[in-house]
Amino acid sequence: MNSEQGVRRFYSLMIERDPFGTVRLVRHWGRISTNWQEKAEEFASEGEAGQALEAVARAKRRRGYRDL
Repeated sequence: MNSEQGVRRFYSLMIERDPFGTVRLVRHWGRISTNWQEKAEEFASEGEAGQALEAVARAKRRRGYRDL
């Protein structure tokens, strides 16, 4: 949340595997109570996707996002 402007935002990270075995890191973000955006990246393994998830999570924490 950006307390200066009273804007409530969210950022969600999730690793998923589709029925074909593709591993994806899926991100959702936006303002609470509005439409959100999505981005998905494919990875060769769950380990690589996990490393990418942790890197993105660290960057978001530095920008003020908190884990729930």
